Amino acid sequence: MLGEYRIEGRRAAEIAASVERAVGSGDLEPGQLLPPMRELAERLGVNPNTVAAAYRTLRERGVIETAGRRGSRVRSKPATTGREYIRVEVPDGVRDVADGNPDRGLLPGLAEPFAAAAERSDREAVMYGAAAVEPELARLARADLDADGVPGGPVVVTSGSLDAIERVLAVHLKPGDAVAVEDPGWGSLLDLAPALGLRTVGVGVDDEGPLPDDVRRALEAGARALIVTDRAQNPTGAAVSATRARALRSVLAEYPETLLIEDDHGHRIVDLPLHPLAGVTRNWAFVRSVAKAYGPDLRLAVLTGDPVTVDRVHGRQRLGPGWVSHLLQRAVVHLWAGGAVDAKAVAAAYGRRRDALIDALKERGIEAYGRSGMNVWIPVPDETGAVARLLHSGWAVAPGARFRMSAPPGIRITVSTLTPDDIEPLADAVASAVGPAPARRYM
Repeated sequence: MLGEYRIEGRRAAEIAASVERAVGSGDLEPGQLLPPMRELAERLGVNPNTVAAAYRTLRERGVIETAGRRGSRVRSKPATTGREYIRVEVPDGVRDVADGNPDRGLLPGLAEPFAAAAERSDREAVMYGAAAVEPELARLARADLDADGVPGGPVVVTSGSLDAIERVLAVHLKPGDAVAVEDPGWGSLLDLAPALGLRTVGVGVDDEGPLPDDVRRALEAGARALIVTDRAQNPTGAAVSATRARALRSVLAEYPETLLIEDDHGHRIVDLPLHPLAGVTRNWAFVRSVAKAYGPDLRLAVLTGDPVTVDRVHGRQRLGPGWVSHLLQRAVVHLWAGGAVDAKAVAAAYGRRRDALIDALKERGIEAYGRSGMNVWIPVPDETGAVARLLHSGWAVAPGARFRMSAPPGIRITVSTLTPDDIEPLADAVASAVGPAPARRYM
C-alpha cells in the first residue's frame, strides 16, 4: 500500500507531519491509499484515536481525503505540492515570458514615497493601540470603490489579495466546505483552498468571466462560496462584462447565503469598466491589491465587504499580525494620491502588446485569449510538448497545469516585457510548438 515508506510518530502531530513530509518529497504520491486507522495504530503502538486525530489534521490541511469505507488517500493535488513549483527552469539565453510580473518600466519609483512616509513616521510614530488603517488610505480606497459602484462598507488593509481572500474564507467556512473557483484560475488560490481544508469546484471561464450555468451548477451542488476575478483574470485575461455581471447577479440572487469574494486583479492596469457583483448575497468581500500597478513587493491590498465579514477579518487580524505597517500604508497613500501611475497609459501599453500577439497568432491559425491585463492564454493540444518546444525555440512559457483543474490544456504568456520586434518571432515559435510534433525515424 505504501511501498517502502513507513509512517512514523507516537503523537497525532508527529504522525501527520510524517505523512505530510512524505507527500512533499514525493515518497507518497497523489492518489496513494493510506493504511486504515486501526491498522496504522497497531503498527505504531498507539491508540486508534491518535491516528484518527492525525488523519483529521491532514484532511483539514488538504493533504488527504477520506471516502468512507474506501479509506483515506493522498489528494490528487495536495496542498503541499504547490502549483508555483510547476514551472520551467529558464536557461541563459532564453526569454522568460512565464513569470507573470508587470513591466518594471511601468512601475513608479519608491524612494520618494517611502522617504516621505518615513519622515512622517518620525513625526507621528505609530504605537500600539493606533487604528489599524491609515485614514487617508481608507478615504482614497473608499472613494475609488464608490466611483466603481462597489457597495458601501468599511475598509481593512491586508498583506496582499491572497492574504485577504484567505482571511475571508477562514472566518466564514469550515474544513470540508466547497468553494467554487475559476478553472483555469489563479494557481495560488487553487492551492490555498485545499490548504484550508476546503473542496474546490471548478467553474468555466470565457472572455467575459465565469460561466453562469457553471456557477449555478456549483451552487446547486452545495458550494458555499464563489470567488470571481473581475478584471485581468489570471491566466486568461477575462474581464466581467456588464451582460455577464447581470447574469451572475441573477444566479447569486437565488443563493443569497453564498459567500461572494471578488478580486479586482486589474486595478489601475486595466481600462475596462468594473461591473461588481457585490451586494447580491448576505456576505461578500471585494479585494484590490496594489501589486500589479505599484510593484509586487508592496504587499498591500484593501478589502471592503459587509460589516460582519469585515469585522471578523479585522478581529482575526488583531490576534495575528495586528496591522499592516503604517509606513507601507503611508507610502501607498503617497503613490495613490500623487498619481504615480497613469492607469490609462499602463492599460494601453499592456493592451498594445496583448493585441499584437493575439492578432499575430490569429494570422497563423492559433486561438488565443487576453481581453485585459498582462497575460495571454493559448489552448494547446499537448501542453508538455508545447512548453518543451517553445523552450527549445528560446521562449519560456508558463505551463497551464499551474492554473487548471479540469479545464483543457493551455499555456500562459506574460506580455509585459515584449517589444514590437518580439511579436512575429514569438508567434512563429508558438505556431510551430502547438502543431503536430515532427515525426521521428528510428534507425
